[in-house]
Amino acid sequence: MPANEKSAWTMVVVTIGVYGIYLAIILGRAENLPFVDVPYVATMLWSMGAFIPAAILGHIVLSIATYKSPEDFKKDERDRMIHRLSEYSAHSMVSIGGAAALFMAMAEVNHFWIANAMFLAFSLSSLYSAARKIVAYRRGFAQW
Repeated sequence: MPANEKSAWTMVVVTIGVYGIYLAIILGRAENLPFVDVPYVATMLWSMGAFIPAAILGHIVLSIATYKSPEDFKKDERDRMIHRLSEYSAHSMVSIGGAAALFMAMAEVNHFWIANAMFLAFSLSSLYSAARKIVAYRRGFAQW
């Protein structure tokens, strides 16, 4: 398995894990409150802050656990193309989330919903990019 595919699997696990924990905490707090009254800012910041070290640690652990030779980390043109195309296509999720947040702000929607729309967009972007990489490595470019 190429290093980029391992990286994509790590991002899938970390993204689902971090966003899932965030969502569980927020839904737990909303038990007796309307969503707009749930304190979310600190939890969201901690989630975003935890994402980076979790991804780094995941990459390190997976690299050590599956290390065979230095050849595992060499990238060829196919790796670069897969990375580029998956990242470019994932930017659409951030753009859609940004547009949604913009329209929500224009409609004077509560900050809770705007912030959560953007956080969801970032999470979906990460997940979509990783999924596109995995599909490209497993099934080739024909599935794009």
